[in-house]
Amino acid sequence: MSEQRPQPVSDPTTGAIPHWSHGDDDVLTVVDGDGVTVYDDDGNAYLDFLAQLYCVNAGHGEERIVDAIAEQASRVAYVASSKDNDARSELAERLAAVTPGDLNDVFFSVSGSEANEAAVQFAREYTGARKVLTRYQSYHGATYGAGSLTGDPETRNAVGRGAETTGAVKFCPPLTHRSPFDGDTPAEIARQAADHLEYVIRNEGLDSIAAILMEPVGGTSGAYPAPVDYWQRVRELCDEYDILLIADEVITGFGRCGEWFGIETEGVVPDLMTFAKGVTSAYVPLAGVAVRPEIAAHLREEGIDVGQTFAGHPVACAAGIAALDVYADGQIENARERSAHLEARLRELDAHDAVGTVRGRGLLWAVEFTDPGTGEPYLNPWIESGDNPVDDVIDAAQERGVLFGGGRPRTQVIVCPPLPVTDAEIDRAVDALDAAIAATFE
Repeated sequence: MSEQRPQPVSDPTTGAIPHWSHGDDDVLTVVDGDGVTVYDDDGNAYLDFLAQLYCVNAGHGEERIVDAIAEQASRVAYVASSKDNDARSELAERLAAVTPGDLNDVFFSVSGSEANEAAVQFAREYTGARKVLTRYQSYHGATYGAGSLTGDPETRNAVGRGAETTGAVKFCPPLTHRSPFDGDTPAEIARQAADHLEYVIRNEGLDSIAAILMEPVGGTSGAYPAPVDYWQRVRELCDEYDILLIADEVITGFGRCGEWFGIETEGVVPDLMTFAKGVTSAYVPLAGVAVRPEIAAHLREEGIDVGQTFAGHPVACAAGIAALDVYADGQIENARERSAHLEARLRELDAHDAVGTVRGRGLLWAVEFTDPGTGEPYLNPWIESGDNPVDDVIDAAQERGVLFGGGRPRTQVIVCPPLPVTDAEIDRAVDALDAAIAATFE
């Protein structure tokens, strides 16, 4: 490892059960962090190029957020979500200043899954329709409601194993890699994908569809941006057929794509927008839904009969206010400026025969691995079992001091560093990934 930091000895035999585990995983124990670097319980340093779960946008150890948390906890640590609180109100106002268009009202939640469920509930209540359209290969959460919205079959089937969930209809994404459409150019694929979406709308029944829910840039499904003009066409379809457009900004929000929100890179304004993760840089759990004025007015007039104990937690809201200050103090600008260098370095990996596609936007990228003889993934865990070389790439990079994530499906590596990353850290991380690919495939 490139650096050692002494740490207190921790007991590895705890009662905690890890999420997304397969029973025999060797789980890394992280005990400290500073900027783009985290440290394990042996003092080994790792560049955190997955921002833990695509959420520590401001970097680790940001004292402005830590101080805000401590100050709020010393005043009043908890206020019921049914009551007003100064930190909660201030964060809502601050969010209204940076959200796109007229998304000026916020309903707070706890996690991205619950925010997506709330957005769908609001859309159904506002429109009187019941169906929500989401894309195959999407990820919107793993609770029962959010699991039904998710297009990733591994997650959806795991959630629905005991009791199937309903209310969501899937359509095909406008992929430019192994596309279900046969267009020769991104523009042609965008047209075909939008025509397909309109076909689904017409065949589901116009009065039955409440909303279309999509990520502006695919997150863990592969960091894929839509072809040019696709989002504009989706917005037009929603307006034509009186369908609400929901942007899932759980991963793409708060500077990840080089703007405050990923949807801003597409030039459209949704009717509802969900957020989580980066709103506090994940220092404290917080999520929410930003809505247009007419939807907010409807919710206030009709009332909301459900809620969550920890929604809009004052400590989390204080962390959110501080995080917004941190992002505005050069971090979003840095993300925008570093994105070109990250892209350039990642595209150098095309020199490996095993690298099929490199794609992304801002500081959210994917490197997909395909067999050069067939153009297909070496192993697609959604449809087959066996040893997955992508796991070997991730493990080999970790041995070289860099943490990357695995996408859905795990045919790709997700690259997602905190916003204050430097060019030198990008170079170190991509060099480690380059060496890990060579060690695995060559």
